[in-house]
Amino acid sequence: MAGFFIMSEIKLIVGLGNPGREYENTRHNAGFWWVDEFARLQKLSFKSETKFHGLTARGLAHGREILLLKPQTFMNVSGRAVVALAQFYKIAPAEMLVVHDELDLPPGVARLKMGGGHGGHNGLKDIIAHLGTKDFWRLRIGIGHPGERTDVVGYVLHEPRREEAELIEQAMQRAQDVAQLMVDGKLEAAMLKLHSA
Repeated sequence: MAGFFIMSEIKLIVGLGNPGREYENTRHNAGFWWVDEFARLQKLSFKSETKFHGLTARGLAHGREILLLKPQTFMNVSGRAVVALAQFYKIAPAEMLVVHDELDLPPGVARLKMGGGHGGHNGLKDIIAHLGTKDFWRLRIGIGHPGERTDVVGYVLHEPRREEAELIEQAMQRAQDVAQLMVDGKLEAAMLKLHSA
């Protein structure tokens, strides 16, 4: 099983978020933030592609051909964009990394994992439904939990407090530090390094 994971290099990185200026700095857009920083570091530029329902960037990153996607469909229907792009470029779910905000992790923590449920995350839920599988990689950016389930929607659609934002920024930076390993398909090594940071 481990051998299978080691072989699957990442060809597509999807950042989840909501389009529009009013959502730009909200916690739910942590996936967009990470992918934007990845693109900036690798000197890749996004362009709008209607057939993929999103903003895409393509080019060499860490010495490998990589595709980036920021769905512009709103979070709850992210799967449509992911499937359109994956089918066009023939990318298997195991070659995908979906970057998203994670309520179950505190700010300052980022975790990498393969598969698993959606944990109530509507973006993940829609991607799983469209792909018909849970077996894709996730980079989970901790944003913390408001405590009450009823407060979740308001919480994710608000900006983090300054001290939280700083912690989220640090966690995202640690995840950028293992991006080379992820793109190379050395995901277990990336996991080890990120989780022990």
